[in-house]
Amino acid sequence: MSGFKTKVMAAVMAMAFSTPALAGELARREVRQQARIAQGVQSGGLTAREAVRLERREVRVENKIARDRVDGGGLTAREVVRDNRMLNRSSRAIYRQKHDAQHR
Repeated sequence: MSGFKTKVMAAVMAMAFSTPALAGELARREVRQQARIAQGVQSGGLTAREAVRLERREVRVENKIARDRVDGGGLTAREVVRDNRMLNRSSRAIYRQKHDAQHR
């Protein structure tokens, strides 16, 4: 399991360092959420399966935001609201998974 944690941490760090191409609060939130997942894996609050599921969700959100940025040359106010909503849902999912007692 330790090897898996190392791989997850490496993936999270790679994603965190590739994110600066995205500007603004959305990018900062993405980085913070990646760090929360990594911290959950390291502390044992997240199982390997939970971490993989949350990482996949984060990638989908990041890809959607990136597509929104490319379409039309930037984010519209509506896209920012929608993207923030997606990040809020993702953040709640991270919290729930880190604090569930199911795997303990």
